Amino acid sequence: MSDILLKVEKLEVTYQRVITAVQGVSLEVRRGALVAILGTNGAGKTTTLRAISGFIGLDDAEVTEGAIYYRGERIEREPPHRITPRGIVLVPERSKVFENLTVADNLQAARRHGAERVYDFFPRLAELRRREAGLLSGGERQMLAIGSALMCQPELLLVDELSQGLAPVLVELLMERLQAIRRELSMTVLLVEQNARMALQVADYGYVMENGRVVLDGTPERLRAHADVAEFYLGGAGARRSYRDVKQYRRSRRWYG
Repeated sequence: MSDILLKVEKLEVTYQRVITAVQGVSLEVRRGALVAILGTNGAGKTTTLRAISGFIGLDDAEVTEGAIYYRGERIEREPPHRITPRGIVLVPERSKVFENLTVADNLQAARRHGAERVYDFFPRLAELRRREAGLLSGGERQMLAIGSALMCQPELLLVDELSQGLAPVLVELLMERLQAIRRELSMTVLLVEQNARMALQVADYGYVMENGRVVLDGTPERLRAHADVAEFYLGGAGARRSYRDVKQYRRSRRWYG
């Protein structure tokens, strides 16, 4: 059995048949790894995750070139109801939950059994199990979104923008919980994240996307040491901006693992 669980080859995604959002993206995710896709808004990160999970059709988009292999089988044009049972589950951006249902009912909507394990990872959800999801804080909603995904018993967990709109202390807590989930459930994680500093603390490997393309990739240590990553992604909130504002990436210096 190959240790490559997910392989994306020269993926191209087009919106409304005219707008190319992802251009020639290739990446690999090994079994048991936590891989991060980094980049600013509009880089193509979320589109890549949606293409992998099958939810891309909801946005009037389609894979027009390339291939996505999961366990060695092509899945790039499979719908979500076929991809999820295979073991790929998406935690979408902005922690989508059923706002009119309680925490417990949200979890049971995904599956009848297994909520106690979710409560083990997120004790706060156990305390709030009878509260309507619409009354939860942003961090609590994100916990619930991850918990609901876990109820589907994924082999590959896709997490889109874990840190979005949350205070740093909550982001740190969620990243720690994500590591625990990966470790204790032997799960593989593909994480899309703008917070490069936090993502590189937990990832085994990282890809940097700009303008729908992968422009850099490597281990966290190698990415942190790269001058462009340090300048545009690790320089603090005020300095984190697109390379297009200043200069182009030195693409001849790309690293491969």
